[in-house]
Amino acid sequence: MKRFAAIVILCLGMFFFAARIHAGDKPKFVPHVLAVYTDKGEQDHIDFANDARKFLSDLGKRKNFTFESTTHWEELTAERLKGVQLLVWLNDFPHSSAQRKIFEEYMANRRAWLGFHVAAYNDESTGWPWFVDFLGGTVFFGNNWPPLPAKLVVDDRADPVTQGLPAIVNAPANEWYIWKPSARLNKDVRVLLTLAPENYPIGLKDTITGGDCPVVWTNTRWRMLYINMGHGDKIFTGAEQNRLFENAVEWLLKQR
Repeated sequence: MKRFAAIVILCLGMFFFAARIHAGDKPKFVPHVLAVYTDKGEQDHIDFANDARKFLSDLGKRKNFTFESTTHWEELTAERLKGVQLLVWLNDFPHSSAQRKIFEEYMANRRAWLGFHVAAYNDESTGWPWFVDFLGGTVFFGNNWPPLPAKLVVDDRADPVTQGLPAIVNAPANEWYIWKPSARLNKDVRVLLTLAPENYPIGLKDTITGGDCPVVWTNTRWRMLYINMGHGDKIFTGAEQNRLFENAVEWLLKQR
């Protein structure tokens, strides 16, 4: 009887050991982040894109996601985007109706988008009402110039994107955009950071004198986040702001 029991225990031990080995052999899912950018146009936007690509590549190594970037919108077919969990627009946006349609379908499949600065630019001549609605119904209205550092109010410090941030973030020099109407007026929009009123007036040649100026927000109908920062080579010089960027990527990847 003792011998039988010993055999049973041995068999069970071998079974659980084999199960652990098998589980260990199962490949762990690694999300994929793809960034689109342009190396043409305004140098400050190109500088930001180059710095952002390095930041995201390094972040991927630390946070276990793969990262690649491209300047070729024609590569972003529906088939190609099936393997992309987060699409990032660094300093560019779709240039044709076909590319716009593919992006709309990508988002309809509950994928995630992160847009920086000029990537979300739209005005009365853009002709893409879907995208205006995607941003929360807001349209580019103006900006300050030259790029200047600013204090940002963290609207919701309990949000995953703002975890670990102080009540006021000291942001490095950036060209700050004004959007009209304020995205905050949309019931589906959650504003996370806002240009602090104490900054006003901000600018020398072009000045923002006041008003509600959200700089980071999400339209909760989609898995998306817009970040106003993205002009020049100073964007990644602030630890607080870098924490925001890191949180943003992690949050969007966890939403899948």
